[in-house]
Amino acid sequence: MAEKLQFSLVSPEAELFCGEVDQVDVPGTEGDFGVFADHAPFMAAIRTGAITVYNDGTETRYMIQGGFADVMPEGLTILAESCIPMSDVKADMLGEEITKAEAALETAEGDASLPAAQHLDGLRGLSESL
Repeated sequence: MAEKLQFSLVSPEAELFCGEVDQVDVPGTEGDFGVFADHAPFMAAIRTGAITVYNDGTETRYMIQGGFADVMPEGLTILAESCIPMSDVKADMLGEEITKAEAALETAEGDASLPAAQHLDGLRGLSESL
C-alpha cells in the first residue's frame, strides 16, 4: 500500500479537511504543483483556482482564493484566505466575482496588476469547469 500524505485545509471560517490522502494538486502563484507523501519541503503562495484532493480513487475539489501552502515531508498544510467545496460554488456567484475582478484589474497599477490578473484568470477557469 502506498504511503499517505497528511493534509490539512484551513480557512478563517473553518477547517475544511484534515486527514490522510494520496495526492493534492494546488494552484500556486508560480505555477500549479502536486504534493505526495515525503515531498521535499517548500512554501508557496496560492492563487485563485481549484485544489484537487485525490484519495483511494476519488477526487474532491475546493475553490480557493489566496493563501499559503506549507509542504513538509510529514504533510501539507494550506492556510486559505477563502475556500469552499466546489459543490457549493454556483455560476451566478462566480459571475459576480468575475465582474468584481475585472473592475479591480482595470484599476490595478504596477505590482498589483499580476495578482489581479491571476485572480481573474483563476475565476474564469473555475467558471469554465462548472
